Amino acid sequence: MTQKKKEFKLAMLGMVEGNAHPYSWSAIINGDYDKKEMENCGYAGISVYLGQQPAEKLGIDGARVTHVWTDDPADAEQIAKAVYLDNVMEKDTDCIGEVDAVVISTDKGFEHVDRARPFVEAGLPVFIDKPMVDNEEDLTTFNNWVKEGRQILSSSAMRYSKGITPYHQNTYEIGEVRFACVPMAKKWETYGIHAAEAIYPILGPGFVSVRNTGTYERNVVHLKHEDGIDVVIPTTKDMFGAFGNIMICGTQGTLNLQSRDTFNTFKAQLQSFVDFLHTGERPFPWSETVELMRIIIAGIKSREQDGKEIFLKDVAPKV
Repeated sequence: MTQKKKEFKLAMLGMVEGNAHPYSWSAIINGDYDKKEMENCGYAGISVYLGQQPAEKLGIDGARVTHVWTDDPADAEQIAKAVYLDNVMEKDTDCIGEVDAVVISTDKGFEHVDRARPFVEAGLPVFIDKPMVDNEEDLTTFNNWVKEGRQILSSSAMRYSKGITPYHQNTYEIGEVRFACVPMAKKWETYGIHAAEAIYPILGPGFVSVRNTGTYERNVVHLKHEDGIDVVIPTTKDMFGAFGNIMICGTQGTLNLQSRDTFNTFKAQLQSFVDFLHTGERPFPWSETVELMRIIIAGIKSREQDGKEIFLKDVAPKV
């Protein structure tokens, strides 16, 4: 007889402006939601991409969101109604002793050490929305926690896009890659990671330096890879048409990739965390997260130093 898979209880924690992951992620994991409440959540795109899926596509076996807390208590009440959650917490730490793991669903990297600390210290596995950090001190803290054996996972959903994953370390049809352009909207601090993590599994580790010759609202970020590849990531505040597009040029051809399937991309990302909880095996090496965070940090440092080339080996932690 097949043994029933353990169901991990999860707490969904935090919500900041412009980011409604607690709504969508809870619905994707739990497999059910109130359509009317979701339509009124203030983020129209969520009900659209959830509504496009047949009922059997919703839900992730082996986990369930049972608790929710948000910075504004009113948001937590609305999320609970939309996704049928019974446990709305007054404090985020109220879930300690009640759940098996937590999801920090905010995208401000400078807050994540403080948000994660009580749960890491309590021994709970933690998933952190992208970017995990945006500064060297916090990256060093997370790196030390992982070295101590803490279960911490962070990623951009773009790593899991079904329009991109077939090309992970698999671009042989265009010869040797020489150049890639991955345009992105919004801010380098919050959305640059979407571009960086989309191209990273395609090219593999080995980024050497970062130069950002742009401004806070119009970043132009040039990455150099040890394999002789240049990557340019223009990140402009209102360039929303850029999201999900990648051009990769090689010695024998060019690839134009697109990521348009939000639901399946999020589901695969969340599935990777649930699998991590069940197996203890990382979906990708921690060293990749460290390298990606160093890219984000180097992009900020370069911009602040008038476009100076910042070498990743000089960004803490030294690994």
